[in-house]
Amino acid sequence: MQTFEITIYNEEVRNLVSKGESHKTFTDDWGDSHYIEYKAEDEDGAISKCQQRYPAEDGFVIEAVNLA
Repeated sequence: MQTFEITIYNEEVRNLVSKGESHKTFTDDWGDSHYIEYKAEDEDGAISKCQQRYPAEDGFVIEAVNLA
């Protein structure tokens, strides 16, 4: 297992905050990049784990994946 750091934000939140509005579900800080670590066999496994918790359908965008 390796540890991967994923940089992620929520595009819907980012767009709303730029207009001075807030998302109904997610806090405004999701408009900024978050750094979350996942343990996985490889990069694809880490991305898969992240996408299960933070799906693209909910507006989440993965900016980068790096070994931690």
